[in-house]
Amino acid sequence: MSSMAEWKQKCDSEWELAAKGVPLPDDVDWKTVYEKKPLERNLLKNPSPYGLNHDTPPPEPNVMKFVERNQTSQYNAEGDFSGWNTSTEHLPVDTSGIPPGAVICYLPCYSWFSMEQQVDLKAEGLWDELLDTFQPVIAIEDWYEESQLHTSIYELHVKLLAADGQTVIKEYTCSPTEDLEVYSHNWKQVSHVFSGYGPGVRYLHFLHKVKNKSMVHFSNTKVTGTSAVIKATKSSQV
Repeated sequence: MSSMAEWKQKCDSEWELAAKGVPLPDDVDWKTVYEKKPLERNLLKNPSPYGLNHDTPPPEPNVMKFVERNQTSQYNAEGDFSGWNTSTEHLPVDTSGIPPGAVICYLPCYSWFSMEQQVDLKAEGLWDELLDTFQPVIAIEDWYEESQLHTSIYELHVKLLAADGQTVIKEYTCSPTEDLEVYSHNWKQVSHVFSGYGPGVRYLHFLHKVKNKSMVHFSNTKVTGTSAVIKATKSSQV
């Protein structure tokens, strides 16, 4: 069985950590670090829950699920959401602009579909000196479908948390507004790089929301290619 020093050497030789200035303390469980392979990999589980790839255009919404009138609020997005905690927030129906006495057959019902994960960075093989002293770059990427359902169809909220799993050390939020006059039905990329965030980060909390719409049919906004990657790169801000 290899000694801890040998596991440390194995990690360094394969990932060239020392050459990049990454701290290599002796009290780290380097066997676990090696088995986890924590650097330069996606820490999020199931990055494409809808089974789609952003290198391929999203499917055209020519086949939509029919929604019975009394089932509108019960229909949910279909996909494999294992690894994600999901929830649905039904939004109030907008009746503004409807003249008195008008006969309404259907009004669009919108909802936010949220998917979130919390990553324990220590459990993923990262170590204190790496997170606190070196503070590697943490690169976030996501792709959402230009679904044309509404002017607001996507939100992203990413937080770097302290050891209690609640205290926010750094966060990033993105809530783009869609131009409904320009429609190409492509994937749109969202990205952010955390750097110089300071010591104490132990968890990463990732949440993105997509908007669904139901009226006579149900249609939703999809995401794919979601990632959170620790880079063996030290920020110049540290």
